[in-house]
Amino acid sequence: MITVIGTGTGAPLSVRDGEALAAATLVVGARRHLAAAELPVDAQQVVLGPLAPALDVIDKERADGAAQVVVLASGDPGFFGIVRSLAERFGADALDVRPGVPSVAVAFARIGLPWDDAVVVSAHGRDLRTAVNVCRAHPKTAVLTGPGAGPAELGAELAYRAAERTLVVATALGDPEHERIERMTPAQAAAREWDAVSVVICLDERRALSPAQKTVAGARPGPDRWALDEAEFEHRDSMITKFEVRALALARLGPRMGDFVWDIGAGSGSVAVECARFGAAVAAVEKTADGVERIRANAAAHGVDVRAVHGAAPTVLSHLADPDAVFIGGGGADLPAIVSVCARRARRTVVVALAALDRVPAVREALSQAGLVSEGVLLHSSRLAPLPGDVTRLAAANPVFLLWGDRPADSVNEGATQ
Repeated sequence: MITVIGTGTGAPLSVRDGEALAAATLVVGARRHLAAAELPVDAQQVVLGPLAPALDVIDKERADGAAQVVVLASGDPGFFGIVRSLAERFGADALDVRPGVPSVAVAFARIGLPWDDAVVVSAHGRDLRTAVNVCRAHPKTAVLTGPGAGPAELGAELAYRAAERTLVVATALGDPEHERIERMTPAQAAAREWDAVSVVICLDERRALSPAQKTVAGARPGPDRWALDEAEFEHRDSMITKFEVRALALARLGPRMGDFVWDIGAGSGSVAVECARFGAAVAAVEKTADGVERIRANAAAHGVDVRAVHGAAPTVLSHLADPDAVFIGGGGADLPAIVSVCARRARRTVVVALAALDRVPAVREALSQAGLVSEGVLLHSSRLAPLPGDVTRLAAANPVFLLWGDRPADSVNEGATQ
């Protein structure tokens, strides 16, 4: 049996856990956990670094039927912890897991906020961009940091992309002498040196408390419906992506939590808002000042966070982080150039809506030249419309080309590991 004990957030070991530790022949844990524990003098110790060598030592020790293996971990070792790796290697039946208080729970307790509506992201040994995008899209996020993806790195990204967020950095949780809970701006966090292993709470202070009692923990569920009616958005002179087109565009974009989506030529921001409702971080690029205000108003009306960028594509795109997916609406003479820039930078897909047949070949060429596999459809739709005499006719909408380009799966996987 491998006994996994959660510790390190202030609560003392129980008598039962102390007995297990006293009987151990092998103790595995981070250096700080081993230093804080009273270990048997004759027990072998393994300091956790790379995980595979430690698992090999455990495997060798377990070959002795009398061996007693204890693994010391932080908080709840089943929450982004070592339990997953141990269960995969030795089987769940071989584990006796005794969780402590999760570090995220302790961090939120220190600042007096509930965390049932928080999104928790691990950046420990993972790509920081996912944590950044979740922080941008959600009002309450906890990030488990690690070397190279600590509070300073997270703050540096958010200082430019979500400067209005508040960061609460919790270090040495449970240590009566060294615990620190510090509230600051992303820029302030970026200017400091930190213990890489911290919990960072990212808050939109305006929405730190959800208004209603929750039933399901974590981020709010995905939208109950999408491709919303045009009447649910403020727009000018019907300059809005129609819901039939929006429905297929959303299906091809596949917005999800952790993604970053561009909406180029956003107009009312209807596509941007719908992507944000799925949990993605979104930047909506619009060249008119009144359009930018409409985007902000529509985002606020639907309770989502969309970054409205005032300027013309492709010029302003150099200031944005690379997107996972891009939607491009409208179609001026510079459309192929815009598509080309977007297609080179998109990690997964680009979707283009346009009305002019003449520009279809150039758009397809731009997608293909960037290495995307292009496809498309011409959408015709007719809506039910009333006529005098309590009868109904079909009112045809203008046909729209929807073209898209997907990056091949091998390229997407390679990009995700960089």
